[in-house]
Amino acid sequence: MNVRFLNERKAAKQLLSLCLPLALIACGNSKDAAAPTPEPVAETPAVAVMSDVHFENVYGDLKNAKFSGIPTGDGKFATIRTMYAQLTSTRLFNENYFAFRGALDDAYARGIRLVALSGDYSDDAQPVNIDGIAAILKEYQAKGMRFFIAPGNHDPNEPYDDDEAGKNDFLTAEGKEQKVYAVNYSGCKSQDATVACTNQLMELGYEKLIAQLGEFGYMPNKADVYWETPFSSYANATYTYDAALSSADVKNRQFEICAEGEGGSYKAEGEKTLGKAFTKCTSIIDSSYLVEPVKGVWLLSIDANVHIPNGAFDPVNAKAFKGFDGAGNAGWNKVLTHKKHLLAWIKTVTARAKSQGKRLIAFSHYPTMDFYANQTDTMKAVFKSGAFQVARVPEQATTTALAATGMQLHMGGHMHFNGTNDYKDASGNYFVNVQSPSLAVFGAAYKIVKYKDQDTVDIETVSLNNVARYNELFKYYQTEYDYLQNSSLAADVSKRWSKDILATKSYGEFTRFYFGELSRLRFMDEYWPCEMKEAATSLDAKQMLILSQLQTQVTFAQLKDIPGVLPLTAACMSKGSVSGTPASASQLTADWTVATNKATQLATAAGYKLDDFAKISAYEFYGDFHRTVYAGELALRDMGTDRVKQYKVLMNAFPASPAAISMLDGKPSDQNAVNVLFQNQFKQVFSILKGLGSGKPSDRFTVNFKTQTLTNTNTSSASFN
Repeated sequence: MNVRFLNERKAAKQLLSLCLPLALIACGNSKDAAAPTPEPVAETPAVAVMSDVHFENVYGDLKNAKFSGIPTGDGKFATIRTMYAQLTSTRLFNENYFAFRGALDDAYARGIRLVALSGDYSDDAQPVNIDGIAAILKEYQAKGMRFFIAPGNHDPNEPYDDDEAGKNDFLTAEGKEQKVYAVNYSGCKSQDATVACTNQLMELGYEKLIAQLGEFGYMPNKADVYWETPFSSYANATYTYDAALSSADVKNRQFEICAEGEGGSYKAEGEKTLGKAFTKCTSIIDSSYLVEPVKGVWLLSIDANVHIPNGAFDPVNAKAFKGFDGAGNAGWNKVLTHKKHLLAWIKTVTARAKSQGKRLIAFSHYPTMDFYANQTDTMKAVFKSGAFQVARVPEQATTTALAATGMQLHMGGHMHFNGTNDYKDASGNYFVNVQSPSLAVFGAAYKIVKYKDQDTVDIETVSLNNVARYNELFKYYQTEYDYLQNSSLAADVSKRWSKDILATKSYGEFTRFYFGELSRLRFMDEYWPCEMKEAATSLDAKQMLILSQLQTQVTFAQLKDIPGVLPLTAACMSKGSVSGTPASASQLTADWTVATNKATQLATAAGYKLDDFAKISAYEFYGDFHRTVYAGELALRDMGTDRVKQYKVLMNAFPASPAAISMLDGKPSDQNAVNVLFQNQFKQVFSILKGLGSGKPSDRFTVNFKTQTLTNTNTSSASFN
């Protein structure tokens, strides 16, 4: 191990030892060190938290003569991705450019001057996009706003520059797709005529990102009251800007990471625990920092990216980007093993904040606890393996370890999900995780965090339903639509999308439609088992309510003999053997009539006609489900009162104990009665929907750390409870 690394680890441990006897000194500025008694704090300014902007510079300069984008007629070029690319992605690429400006304008108008960006502020950290977001941040900075960045898994994608990266789907003036890649991409090296080559599409690593975006929190500012990294060690516990500037140098912000866990001073313990040597060890940057931009407010930007050396790691070329795994699925689970120094640092920060009366807001890109309103286990059981990216859910041990640091409030992102969860451990620690939704999806919003006093925080969610210029690029999508409609190529036909999205009248309506198409074009195939997908894409809510009441002996194998009663088939099932004397297929008609009468009674009792439920089409249902997965409480507001009530009828309509599904060769047997699969599977689907729409308050609420409670302050909030 190199000597510099050992010295840095030694200095970091010395800092921790200095910070533990908090009653005596505080590792902050010299004034705090001399007077540890908390000073009265003036009214704390609000902090806006914006996550997952996924900024793409829609009028950026690709610096490529072969492809500059689409001429706009005013000397600019639209460097945008196709609508199809957006409708099959979990984030928009283009319209969020306008949404980000809309969010900044809204925050500024509210008097907010401090903004935290909790990761994925760019979409893959390409120079064209980093230049673009830096220009916007500087524009608003000139108006008095300050910005504090935490890195996400898209910024950086890898810890070091990727000069082979690019995209296949930039939109041309003819409505076609254009490949644009960095110059070391194989197609560029081979001079492939279909590829436009420019390093504006390379993906930057930590060093260049910190250099270009340093003024947005990564580096200290002379105006800061205080600033540090996990590795800072200030002489005599005295803070100075010059000392902070020195500690901010990337050479002083590194730790040793190995394939098996964190190295450095943690290596011996780790090797003993695992019973094997640590391998593929190298130094890597941790961009975390603590800043006090105004007196009394501490913003803790945590770099929870964990890029683990993989099988391609080459110690001779340790900065080759291919030698590291992506951070997307790692999150806080891997921080516990591969960035142990962060937990030690967070513990000192939270203790010092408490001792000095600082109002601490911690933020990172990744959630710190279950973000699916504690529905994760049920989702794993019901949907396809890996559906809804459940691999990204923190383990219970992770949440427990973080609560033990004393951290009380964490603002996360990553999942493009709006939600809140809390946790109390056996030692009395109370920990709240708030998920700030993305600006680039349905439910686009940002959070406002404001301390009322030392123990009470108000959190407000500001939705971006109306965004100026959101439809500025629609005319270019029209060209794409026309091209796809007129093309007979199979690849183009498969990419056709609904033109209705171009008729939307607001950003909120646009993102709602986008999520319906995303569900149709991607989620239904990717997440839903075959027979569940068929039911979800074939049945409206009226048919679902009837089917929830159906009792019959008619099997799926018999459905082909009675067309027109139920729009389901046995196509997804194994062909089973008939046992005993089967019921007459015609019996389904009589059984359906009985079930219809029962469903009518349920609808009437809730104040509706049965036909009212038919207004919730299959497309609307599965769109609503996915919108609720991502937006939680905000999705219910979008549904409206009637639809929420109708879904509540369905949630309570299923049998208490549905019959078990008969399986054959890993699939449902076609000898199951036609009611069995739906009642068994969709009882769970509606239970998940209820849980997601009835979680902890996530729109407007108050956190009280003394009473360890979350209080909903939105009197008009919708819920499935």
